[in-house]
Amino acid sequence: MTSVRQRSNRDERAVSAYVERLGDTLTDAGMPRLASRVFAQLLADDDGRMTAAELTESLDVSPAAVSGAVRYLTQTYLIGKERERGSRRDVYVVQADAWHGAMLSRDRMLAQIETSLRAGVPAVGGLDTDAGRRLQLSVAFLEFLGERLGELEGEWAARKAEITRTWPATS
Repeated sequence: MTSVRQRSNRDERAVSAYVERLGDTLTDAGMPRLASRVFAQLLADDDGRMTAAELTESLDVSPAAVSGAVRYLTQTYLIGKERERGSRRDVYVVQADAWHGAMLSRDRMLAQIETSLRAGVPAVGGLDTDAGRRLQLSVAFLEFLGERLGELEGEWAARKAEITRTWPATS
């Protein structure tokens, strides 16, 4: 659970309290409760890598509960799953830029929703109907959002490079 690279000034009680506060914030924002806590725990872990058993122990929850939480988090691209070398155990990993990956997956999902909405416009009678105009407005909004997300992608890459320029390389 703890990394050998862990700093000596790490206060595990403060980390635990922080994980609960961040978990509460994410839950209030709409993420399932245990998924919020698992994500917060992985973010706060020094190397961002934990097995299901480590998550179960650190959060004092059942293995079945952790299983459901990590399934949700992998489906939303907030964490990844890897095999531990020389073992059959899975390790759950949060990337330093986890929110970026999750937002990119949302972008793909929004494109699929846009396509479905677009197909609905003629099905409901086109722009001559209230339903058609509602659907078309939704399409236009998602197009707009997609364009802006594309612009933000480039801006974020430059900003991220600036922020991490002086950070030490991680293994």
